[in-house]
Amino acid sequence: MSEAPQHSRKSANGEDSIYWDKSKNRYVGAVSLGYTPAGKRRRPKVSGKTKTEVRGKLKELKKELESGVKAPANYLVSRAVQDWFAQGFKGRDVGSIKTYRSLANNHITPDLGSAKLRDLEADDLDEWLEVKAKVLSDESLKRVLSILRRSIAHAQRRGKVTRNVAELVERPEGQPGRPSKSLTLEQAKAVLRVKQGTWIHAYVVLALLVGVRTEEARALTWSHVHLLETEDIRPHVDVWRSVRRHGDTKTRKSRRSLVMPHQVVDVMKEYKRQQERVLGHPVSGLVFPSETSEQRSSTNVLRNFRSLLRAAGFENPEEWTSRELRTSFVSLLSDHRVPIEVIARVVGHSGSATTETVYRKQLRPAITEGAEAMDEIFKTGGSD
Repeated sequence: MSEAPQHSRKSANGEDSIYWDKSKNRYVGAVSLGYTPAGKRRRPKVSGKTKTEVRGKLKELKKELESGVKAPANYLVSRAVQDWFAQGFKGRDVGSIKTYRSLANNHITPDLGSAKLRDLEADDLDEWLEVKAKVLSDESLKRVLSILRRSIAHAQRRGKVTRNVAELVERPEGQPGRPSKSLTLEQAKAVLRVKQGTWIHAYVVLALLVGVRTEEARALTWSHVHLLETEDIRPHVDVWRSVRRHGDTKTRKSRRSLVMPHQVVDVMKEYKRQQERVLGHPVSGLVFPSETSEQRSSTNVLRNFRSLLRAAGFENPEEWTSRELRTSFVSLLSDHRVPIEVIARVVGHSGSATTETVYRKQLRPAITEGAEAMDEIFKTGGSD
């Protein structure tokens, strides 16, 4: 149960104070540290929903202030962010680095970059976050604050600042993100009819009819695509890798083997034959390589996907993203009365421990329900 707002007495010099700030709808705690040479009062602040929370933050703040760390006077926020990207953000994929740098360059450096890190206060960040909450989605606001917190934490570990002021503020709620859309059956059929024979057509077929995530498709190799059918095994794709850090899929349960609908098998066989004709030898690397034989960027995939939508007659292809192929996959299966538990298992959201566990030198059980449903949904091959 939250505490009722109460007014605190005015604190004497050198004392801590906790008071209710009506404009922020939260309690604020301040530590009095005297005055700067310029005559400005030094009162580092923290905030929280309850007095108890604020007392705890004040205790941590005073502990940091008493640690004796000599923070450089001219170490700026912009430098802290640059140092974190250079030293603390290693090992990330190119797409993530580009996204985070863009957020920092557009929302942190212009607003806070010239501020001295040791002089930055919670009030400054509260005001900054309130402004950003009016223009950024909730997810983007979360990332921006995370960048700042991690940049300051990186500076803390190197003795550049005594406290992480970004940990002392609460993130307001940002703007709602753009809702995802799904292709209708007729739109899906139109998409499957265009640019046949190209890599983007094969990519869309795999994503739309099998439910593979875009980061999984970009990292997919031919060694994980099994196109031959035997008496016991249907053609399937092993979704075991992605472009995420260390090549892992989104979660452990995202590692799955999915049987491919007949239409997908036909498209992938022809696409593979085309690759081998161009290369002059059997393929073994990435299924959807760039012109330089590297993993395609998400931007490259998006640009080609929207070009395909334009060819399919979409009036506003820029309103669609490649990730919506996956939401369309789920929507089409749901419309076909496939149980939600089955859909969740196919897309890697859940599943039994036995079928989701990978054993060395053992064939992983392939999930067939999605393929069977898509064979029924697109029984004419999408070209009627």
